[in-house]
Amino acid sequence: MKKTIFTGMATAIVTPMTANGIDYEALGRFLEFQIENGINAIVVMGTTGENATIEYADQKEIIRFTVEKVAGRVPVIAGTGSNNTAHAVMMSKEAQKLGADGCLLVAPYYNKATQNGLVRHFAAIAGAVDIPCILYNVPSRTGSNILPETALRLANEVENIVGIKDTSGDMTLTEEFVRRNRDVDFKVFGGKDTLLYASLCVGAAGGVCTAGNFMPELIGAVYEKYVAGDLKGSLEAQFKLNPVRLS
Repeated sequence: MKKTIFTGMATAIVTPMTANGIDYEALGRFLEFQIENGINAIVVMGTTGENATIEYADQKEIIRFTVEKVAGRVPVIAGTGSNNTAHAVMMSKEAQKLGADGCLLVAPYYNKATQNGLVRHFAAIAGAVDIPCILYNVPSRTGSNILPETALRLANEVENIVGIKDTSGDMTLTEEFVRRNRDVDFKVFGGKDTLLYASLCVGAAGGVCTAGNFMPELIGAVYEKYVAGDLKGSLEAQFKLNPVRLS
């Protein structure tokens, strides 16, 4: 059976900065704010954390600091993906050494890999570590889609590939990720804040959200009310969230 890193809502956190570099004091306060407001997991060095522009040494230190500060209270998932397979392997190994509970692996951007190329890329990265890995589908930024059949192949062939964050905004695609992978213990997480409720309705295990940075209690309400059977309350929480995310 695959290891589930988390269910519920995770925040893809920002990286606080000053003119002199990373603001670790602010990052520490921010992590406490997330945990105090019931977030189920922390994603560090994801797209929102600006991993594509932060220096390698700083990325390692941010992951180390986050793991130490969170201290096991919720899972910490490190964004270690890249369009350079060797670099993603290296970063994933570093994240594991630093104590991250899992890795978030974005599809290689700019390169526009074939589906078979995606399989080889992700399998190489996940095969280099022992911790669970979540795929990250965000075609608006990468230029290519991870297809449901590709996710199923990876779920079947690579034990520690345990789920996918789908930020395509295509609910049919999200639904297909769930439908095709429902028998292999592979979790689907909604990646569009405005579609969290819809993602849950088609079987997603939760979401990885940007809005959690400033309203973690609201994205938490979408999930908690949904799993408690209060569908109206969950939808109302989604309605409160949407004007902010659509503005």
